[in-house]
Amino acid sequence: MTKTVTVKELDHVVIRFSGDSGDGMQLAGTIFSNLSAELGNEIITFPDYPAEIRAPHGTLSGVSGFQVHLGSKKIYTPGDKADVLIAMNPAALKVNAKFIKHDSVIIIDTDSFEKNDLVKADFKTDNPFEELGLTSIQIVAASISGMCKNALPDDNKQALRSRNIFALGLVCWLFNKPLSTAEHMLSEKFGKKPDILKANLTVLNAGYNYGSNIHATVSTYRLETVSAKKGFYTDVNGNKATAYGLIAAAEKAGLKLFLGSYPITPATDIMQELTARKELGIKVMQAEDEIAGICSAIGASFAGCLAATSTSGPGLALKSEAIGLAVICEIPLVIIDVQRSGPSTGMPTKSEQTDLMQALYGRNGESPAVVIAATSPTDCFDAAFQASKIALEHMTPVILLTDGYIANGSSAWRIPDLEEYPDIKPHYVTPDLLPGWTPYQRDPETKVRYWAVPGTEGFAHRIGGLEKDYQTSVISTDPQNHELMTETRQAKIDKIADELPLQEVEGDPDSDLIVIGWGGTYGHLCEAVENLRQQGKKVAFTHFKYINPLPRNTEQLIRKYKKAMVIEQNKGQFANFLRSKIHGFNPYQFNRVKGQPFVVSRLMEEISKLLEG
Repeated sequence: MTKTVTVKELDHVVIRFSGDSGDGMQLAGTIFSNLSAELGNEIITFPDYPAEIRAPHGTLSGVSGFQVHLGSKKIYTPGDKADVLIAMNPAALKVNAKFIKHDSVIIIDTDSFEKNDLVKADFKTDNPFEELGLTSIQIVAASISGMCKNALPDDNKQALRSRNIFALGLVCWLFNKPLSTAEHMLSEKFGKKPDILKANLTVLNAGYNYGSNIHATVSTYRLETVSAKKGFYTDVNGNKATAYGLIAAAEKAGLKLFLGSYPITPATDIMQELTARKELGIKVMQAEDEIAGICSAIGASFAGCLAATSTSGPGLALKSEAIGLAVICEIPLVIIDVQRSGPSTGMPTKSEQTDLMQALYGRNGESPAVVIAATSPTDCFDAAFQASKIALEHMTPVILLTDGYIANGSSAWRIPDLEEYPDIKPHYVTPDLLPGWTPYQRDPETKVRYWAVPGTEGFAHRIGGLEKDYQTSVISTDPQNHELMTETRQAKIDKIADELPLQEVEGDPDSDLIVIGWGGTYGHLCEAVENLRQQGKKVAFTHFKYINPLPRNTEQLIRKYKKAMVIEQNKGQFANFLRSKIHGFNPYQFNRVKGQPFVVSRLMEEISKLLEG
């Protein structure tokens, strides 16, 4: 065979690491994406793992994957299909066959493709590639387990644990990435375990050297670095960015940050990240349940903190009564809902947009709250910051919707300069309100209640879940007063629209069709629209981050177009919400509830049908 290696110059490429839940695919993928970000590539990742803690080894239900899309220019999604697949066993190959391109490179561990392994993955023949119809791919068949054992002859157990790092070294060779950055990241992770660190560094170099010496024809890849805005860059996932956004908001408001939460997939990492930041004065309480978590946050808010609670859909349901308490008490509170597939326990590790109606209306009584939806992993920082600002300045609970896709997925992030962010000015009481101040006294223009932090001289007070008199703030059951207070709480939320940025349109503003999305699907919709425009088709696109209240130009913007298509990962919740707000609005819809991100090519097909119809 020839020893010539073909080097492909690309502006973007998709790699998918896949194996058993215990094979360390998430770690290998994370390290590779981090080093790619540090070396100047755009990245977006998609971790895809099963809900089972440890499914039977080698079975289809136990396959764990990590997909990363690298680019030398702006990219928006983790990619529809992979150029390179690392399949550590036959089950990983079978599960991911539909996610690879026809000319992709597939790296396999031949030691895990024995007869018994093929049977566990439900293959009927001894040739899994032929059985799956994978006839035009490039195969790198390497004895990864065996080479790990040769590299670590004195510790076969550690050698098998390090197969993922061998694969990482091989992928670094395949993409012409220097090992120094990967070695540094391994040193940071295993620095306190020198034996494990030494073993992983040995295996990493063994994988890289194997690629360099491989006696087969296989394409390698090279991507140019991105010409980006100057600054410090890192790889960040949505949960970590959300935690950082809360920290930044507390700093800008001059307040202590408190998080009261209960662990739940896929939101737990927010709590873990804040727990690791004790040096910043952050207080985290892991409560015994979801209700206790939010109630502790309400108490911290009453005491004068920037208070938050994090959860997912089932937990948001449990928190509903307490959210209503925050609404009627009119205190600032940030509720983060990292949406996952439901109903009930559903599919805990899969992502959807199915909590929108719950966030908007899932409480007893007329209980309006602000709802914001982050659009990407990095936008989670800005969304958390803005949610905190609105909560503190308007004395209201704010529900921040992210989802499992952007919470666990990551992208390259320029670490922000806080000087570029606005100050946060809580709506505190002032001495001129005395004497005669009452707890529900409010700004006559914005309807915002004044915040009297306990201990402020002259402002001792009580608030609670019973309705209060508009004038005196004492408990009231008067019908006219209740209607007045209900309308006032709604007017306060509606007034926030005056401070929100106007909704903007991307693409072709003179198109007949506008595509509408919201939240974490931004990247997929944006890429679909851009691809269609490159084909010469005219299409406009607008994506909503602020849901309640909507930007004040929403109706005016949407009515400009003959056709509107709302695309979301539910059965039409945002489309129905827009119908309720815009008289006579009846959009086309494309809805999917599969627990997986959209496929860009599929979106293009559906949008094209409407353009041609």
